Amino acid sequence: MIRPRLHDVAALAGVSVKTASRALRGQPHVSAQTLAKVLSAAQTLRFRPNPLATQLRQGAVSMAVGLVIGNLANPFFSQIAAGAERVLRGRGLDLMIASTDEDAGRERHVTRMMFERRVRALLIAPASADHTYLERERQLGTPVVFVDRPPNHAHADMIVLDNRRAAARATSSLLALGHRRIGVIADSPTLWTSRERVAGVGEAMAAAGHDAWRRDLRLNARTTPAARDLAAALLAQRDPPTAIFALNNLITVGVLEALRSSRQPCALIGFDGFDLAETLRVSVVAADPVHMGERAATLALARLAGASSGPTRIVLTGRLVPHGSGELPPGRGLFG
Repeated sequence: MIRPRLHDVAALAGVSVKTASRALRGQPHVSAQTLAKVLSAAQTLRFRPNPLATQLRQGAVSMAVGLVIGNLANPFFSQIAAGAERVLRGRGLDLMIASTDEDAGRERHVTRMMFERRVRALLIAPASADHTYLERERQLGTPVVFVDRPPNHAHADMIVLDNRRAAARATSSLLALGHRRIGVIADSPTLWTSRERVAGVGEAMAAAGHDAWRRDLRLNARTTPAARDLAAALLAQRDPPTAIFALNNLITVGVLEALRSSRQPCALIGFDGFDLAETLRVSVVAADPVHMGERAATLALARLAGASSGPTRIVLTGRLVPHGSGELPPGRGLFG
């Protein structure tokens, strides 16, 4: 079915589009007979007015704040959205969400779409390496807040996690247990979070004198199945690692699948919490994505209220949450 438009209502009622519009908006100087015909035509066609379109034509902004995230399937981003929505709802604002699938071209497309819809502010977990294209909108008064990852070539507020330090601490905890071969599985190196976490691992390994750690580093685990396959290959080596550090929550799930299939004794630490981490006894480096979303929304609201200070930079601290898998010494594992 084709959604009826205003000119369809006007045609059925036998009036001009302007008259139909005035009647539906309850404006004066419309006769009772004409009003009845227009309302009857609208009901017959099941026409629903679009007040947003009218507002945008008049130069108004919407009552929505945009949120651009990397992957809708990742619970980390859905929790950021939940935190932001909780704050915005209290101010009478809605949250409009779009994902980039970690693609820079897609990022530009969805941000342009949101600006065309006159979002009041933009929260973004960026995928691209250059954000100068956002500067014009920010200078025109649309607050832009970067979430989880910092901006590149843009002066904007941001809230991120100290990924490097958190990764270094988790790696040091495995080294302290006696692990010397630690498999590291990471997302694409084009992502700032991935690079920072790998750098943190490297700092801890270098401090312990383990310069050959990169032989057990695997990159570009973009999906859970990809992480499972990379972990399975690591575990199938003649001299496999005694621990694996999975550098995001989707990777952690893939590693769990590989460990269950191989039964190779192996400790495990994941980065980012997930719902069943405690039940499955998986130790994780945990942040608080709900809090991150709340803080990002609060920064945007402060800008909308007129805050004019320089860009705000908030860095949150991750913590290692022990559930059992990350406290296993060499030779022991969840499934073997």
